Amino acid sequence: MRRDKLNDRFQELGSILDPGRPLKTDKSMILSDAARALVQLRSESEQLKEANEKLQEAIKDLKAEKNELRDEKMRLKADKERLEEQMRALSAPPPGYMPHPVAYHAAAMAAFTAQAQAAVANKTGHYYMYPAVPFNQLMPSSNTDCTQDTKHVSPNA
Repeated sequence: MRRDKLNDRFQELGSILDPGRPLKTDKSMILSDAARALVQLRSESEQLKEANEKLQEAIKDLKAEKNELRDEKMRLKADKERLEEQMRALSAPPPGYMPHPVAYHAAAMAAFTAQAQAAVANKTGHYYMYPAVPFNQLMPSSNTDCTQDTKHVSPNA
């Protein structure tokens, strides 16, 4: 009975080692094939362990590089925002800046150009730096009111 169990185990081992081939009856051949298969499986296992370690190292390196790139991205975003803020500050008018009056805008300049050409035709002088609008229109009315001048200015002036 014990011998039958051993023979059954050898046949089972033989069928596992070479599936699809006819069963071997030589026990020494079955044992040598099993030993060769074990050695081959151990070497494959070692190769897979080494490949796994290499992949783990590669994963660590990639994670470190990802963190470096994330830091660089954050630094570049901060630089971009800082530069955009500087550009906004440079493009904004300075405090106390008063834009040119309407007479200096491009649409109104066409009328002044026509006046200048008419002045040339009339042979009268025209200063291109000054609009053909009286300057006192650009000043506040409190400064241009001359009704109180006699009270504020001495008569000898």
